[in-house]
Amino acid sequence: MNYRHAYHAGNFADVHKHVALVAVLQNLRRKEKPFAVVDTHAGAALYDLSGTEASKTGEAAAGIAKLRSLTARTPALRQYLEIVNSFGPEHYPGSPLIAAKLLRPQDRLIAMEQHPEEFAALERSLSPFHNARSVAGDGYKQLDSLLPPAARRGAVFIDPPYEEENEMERLARALARAFRRFANGTYIVWHPLKRASDVELLAGELQTAGPMKLLSLTIDVGEENPALVERLHAAGLLVINPPFGLDLEMEAAGAEVLPFLQQGPAARTTVRWLSAER
Repeated sequence: MNYRHAYHAGNFADVHKHVALVAVLQNLRRKEKPFAVVDTHAGAALYDLSGTEASKTGEAAAGIAKLRSLTARTPALRQYLEIVNSFGPEHYPGSPLIAAKLLRPQDRLIAMEQHPEEFAALERSLSPFHNARSVAGDGYKQLDSLLPPAARRGAVFIDPPYEEENEMERLARALARAFRRFANGTYIVWHPLKRASDVELLAGELQTAGPMKLLSLTIDVGEENPALVERLHAAGLLVINPPFGLDLEMEAAGAEVLPFLQQGPAARTTVRWLSAER
């Protein structure tokens, strides 16, 4: 595996998916009952935006840097910015640190990472959080042994690097197995938006696992520079069992962030139900 998220940390896609993660966890916190968060591709958890990798791409400058001083109206966006800004302007927290910041004493986080160097950084980042555990290994393979969580409530966050040609197939199989074991969990699955057919295939495969609520959330910053056509400019999330109101919250958050993140007139965010049940 050659992927390093340090090159992309804090970009528009991170903003979009991490606001959604915060919204889901805010909803889980509304009840006193404990919940678990499982992060299958956790990465290093904390990224240096002044480092070589981030400086090389400049993606954070076109992403989180545009939003740091925003006084957000949407609750999830507001808390997301509070968490991110608590690490200072030169750093960006990944999904495991954002989740760890939202845990209560009764909640648990299990964060998995396969790459040895990334895993070592993950362990260091999560060491202050006594209810967070780092696991070295393939997140897809680990899911079967972790679900359902003891709390019987929670969220599974899946953000793979999409380096392998059969990534969508592996993802679909792992998700279908996970859903059968933990059908009432919320699953947040990030994906690049390069080929719509891949996403439609994934959504179709998921729905064969059983009746489910399935919500699609996308963001496209509308890149217009011909020299950058290969750079990712659109990404999305598939959310299984989204909490009530997530669609409206993400519509509101999208309306707030898009004016700052857009790079062309075609920029847009979408919220679309892919299942009949809502």
